[in-house]
Amino acid sequence: MTTHLLPVIMKFPNFINEATLFDRQSTPVAKKAQKNNRHILFITTFPPRACGIATYTQDLISALNDQFENSLTCSVCALENNLEQPVYLQKPAYILNTDASNAFVKMAFQINRNPDIDQVVIQHEFGLFASKEADFTQFYQSLNKSLIFVFHTVLPNPNQALKLKVQEMAAAAGSVVVMTQHAAGLLIADYAIDSEKITVIPHGTHLVPPTDRVQLKQNHGLTDRKVLSTFGFLSSSKNIETTLAALPRIAQLHPEVLFLILGKTHPNVAKEEGEKYINSLRAMVKDLRMEPHVQFVNEYLALPRLLEFLQLSDIYLFTSKDPHQAVSGTFSYAVSCGCPVISTPIPHAKEVLNGNNGIIIDFECPDQLAAAVILLLNDDQKRHEISMNSLHKMAATAWNNSAIAHARLFNKQAEHPKPLQYCIPAVSLDHIRRMTTDIGLIQFAHIANPDVQSGYTIDDNARALIALCQHYELFKKPADLALISIYLQFIKNGLQPNGRLLNYVNEHNEFTDQNHRENLEDCHGRAIWALGYVVSLHQILPKALTHEADWILEQIIPHFSTIHSTRAIAFAIKGLHFQHNPAHLFLLQTLANRLVLMYRHESSKDWLWYENYLTYGNSVLPEALLCAYLSTNERVYQKVAIESFDFLLSKIIVKGHLKVISNKGWLIKGTEPTKQLGGEQPIDVAYTILALEKMFYLTQNEYYKTLMTTSFNWFLGDNHLHQIMYNPCTGGCYDGLEADNVNLNQGAESTVSYLLARLAMERVLSKHLLNRVQETALKTNITAPQLVEKFNYLEPV
Repeated sequence: MTTHLLPVIMKFPNFINEATLFDRQSTPVAKKAQKNNRHILFITTFPPRACGIATYTQDLISALNDQFENSLTCSVCALENNLEQPVYLQKPAYILNTDASNAFVKMAFQINRNPDIDQVVIQHEFGLFASKEADFTQFYQSLNKSLIFVFHTVLPNPNQALKLKVQEMAAAAGSVVVMTQHAAGLLIADYAIDSEKITVIPHGTHLVPPTDRVQLKQNHGLTDRKVLSTFGFLSSSKNIETTLAALPRIAQLHPEVLFLILGKTHPNVAKEEGEKYINSLRAMVKDLRMEPHVQFVNEYLALPRLLEFLQLSDIYLFTSKDPHQAVSGTFSYAVSCGCPVISTPIPHAKEVLNGNNGIIIDFECPDQLAAAVILLLNDDQKRHEISMNSLHKMAATAWNNSAIAHARLFNKQAEHPKPLQYCIPAVSLDHIRRMTTDIGLIQFAHIANPDVQSGYTIDDNARALIALCQHYELFKKPADLALISIYLQFIKNGLQPNGRLLNYVNEHNEFTDQNHRENLEDCHGRAIWALGYVVSLHQILPKALTHEADWILEQIIPHFSTIHSTRAIAFAIKGLHFQHNPAHLFLLQTLANRLVLMYRHESSKDWLWYENYLTYGNSVLPEALLCAYLSTNERVYQKVAIESFDFLLSKIIVKGHLKVISNKGWLIKGTEPTKQLGGEQPIDVAYTILALEKMFYLTQNEYYKTLMTTSFNWFLGDNHLHQIMYNPCTGGCYDGLEADNVNLNQGAESTVSYLLARLAMERVLSKHLLNRVQETALKTNITAPQLVEKFNYLEPV
């Protein structure tokens, strides 16, 4: 029988692009369209043109390519004029000179006659089309493609002519995108645009890796300085003068203060008046005798360097004097870097800095600015609180999430919507390494920074031991062996003379009182699972590791028969299956029989489960019985495993999407699943994927393989919030999906759970799966073709 396996998609996501209005590397403006992809044409300015919309679109296209290149093909129609005709590093699909006669008519003809283009997105700012307004109107009204407008500016209190222009654009479009709720409200109230046509997608922000502010300051020669900063192309609208005027009062109380002005004069301003504005700022600094407290970084900054400056800043200052500025990319970047922000009241700032997320001051008010800066510099705890609140507030705006929102909008507006295909990120151990010390894997993290005071557990280290063994099995990286040794040694250190394990260890490698207050049965089960897995790799791992694991197992197993926790039993069955020691086959059967008896006692026509409730880690129970079947060839284990797992899938696969049982409310026998959102944990998603993998490689039923992808997409944004749960910048996984937000802490359990799921996807999309089938065949004395045929009759739910 021929097995068809898809090649794994191995692609490093573009984690970080260059910042708005700063030096950037080339991003492809058009990628070769894949068959059946939806083709999106962006009409926009594009780098190297110095324009915020240009880099906004570049970042968006980059994120769409990273996440949906198997669903979407993005190309660009670059807007130019007679004065600005940049040389592109890669030629756009189209170029439109907005000053040229008949250019719009010709471009409409070219777009309309291209059958590959499905949708057109116009990034709109009035100034871009001011020279040929009538031509522009005729252009978009003549397009025969699905059209979306993105309004980067929405002015309040429009006159009749402006109102009519906006209404005409909205009428021609299937959707209108704005970046703030304020802008959406203006479109509804001042322009009478139907709310159903409006979608709010916040300005995207870059994910940033965890950093040490003290170390960053030291790297930039700013040790012991309190750093204020602002950045962007400089012009009078930035109103840097407000900060300079406030600086003497600030410096009097905080002589260590330093104000960084990051950026050069805006190119358009430089063409008209040269360096007049920045020279006036230098003169003001001199007049105020603030030279020791001001530093001009008069250059275009590559994004990594810019983000470092933002992350080392103690306070970010946004002092624009334009009350109608709808949104600011520079403001967004600062907040997403965790900078406490003091801002003038542009609509964007008023939405983001509500609550304890920052401070709003009036326009052109140095006294208020000075008071706000002094307040924050005097209160380290308040700055920290604002920083944490800001990171959580802006998490949903990551470019990854912006790409998801746009892709969903494109799909919604498409004539023939198709399910989005998420790209699978490359495997990363970065956060695992960051969380590991010589003792073991640290339990919790503050965002992505390890919280060593939370200590360590065998639970986490056992899971990590399995994941690193699987990683080594796939990639044969020598560095994995050091981590495997650390996690194995942690389990050994928890072994007591009576054969029991202690689970909890503090930062000083001391056992804690928690070991005596909690039931540790699950910890024993996980340890057996992990140790058995190590033993199963005796052909590729160093003998010292596998012998050590086998020895520890033999100390634990004699004391395990009295354990009654359902999940501990399941974990132990898996470990005994992997150990494959005939001496323990009777124990494995005894444990498996307990699960079968529980199933027979609780199951009924409408409830095919082992307990009278569905709680956490449910998928491990049927998966354990599959392992028992592989070890014993007892058909009853296989039958119960399939029945119960298909029952579970019927409860957690909802309208083609995964929604695992919430810890906000277990599913009780005789009741309907809770409609309450939130409380979904990565570990439950991972266990589901592991069970699906086992079911697929035994049955070769494509249904289970398809559900593996469906379930894994939960990590990539296919969840009720439509937000990523895996952070590709850190390599960590967020701790939980709540009703209205993602828990941004990236602890050991969630990160290892993601890694286990990711490695399962690696196996199932590669030939490694076939090796596992062969291995199973050897263990069960059944040929691989027979094994496949044996399960071939199975049908999906």
